[in-house]
Amino acid sequence: MTVTRQAGTRRLARRWTLLLGLVALGTLLPPPTVTGTAGTTVPTIKDETFVTARTSGILHIEAGECFTDPAYSGEAAEVVVLYTPCHERAANQAYGFVHAPDGEWDPAALSAFAWQGCRRGFDSHWSGESASGLNFYPVLPTRETWAGGDRDVMCVVYSPGGPMDGSALPMAS
Repeated sequence: MTVTRQAGTRRLARRWTLLLGLVALGTLLPPPTVTGTAGTTVPTIKDETFVTARTSGILHIEAGECFTDPAYSGEAAEVVVLYTPCHERAANQAYGFVHAPDGEWDPAALSAFAWQGCRRGFDSHWSGESASGLNFYPVLPTRETWAGGDRDVMCVVYSPGGPMDGSALPMAS
């Protein structure tokens, strides 16, 4: 019995080591790209479909926290985002939430509301030079989470050029 417990503990330790290694490797890799015409590469487009409330891990992210781009996890057997300390060159940072009004599920209206609400937050945090090199996207509730009462849209800032060096949020004065 002791041998089984030790073997199980070693397997678990190896899995955690592998998972942490993959996370560390992901922070060192260049930003995700897609091959375009004539072999050119274009950055991944981060829009309202890039991450949704259905993406595992996203509902654990709070305003001000950073996280990885979504990636398939063999361990979880699904696409996930992981919390990442902002000082570890994070790919994304939640900068706030806007609450959508109640009503029927309307994806087009929700998308328009989310972009407008997140734009206001982005413009209030980053204007002029401080916005240089940054962009944003909303994370929307899905039909299923909407049916369960989810009305919160997460607003996320990122750098199209790759991971950010520390928190993108301006220091409070």
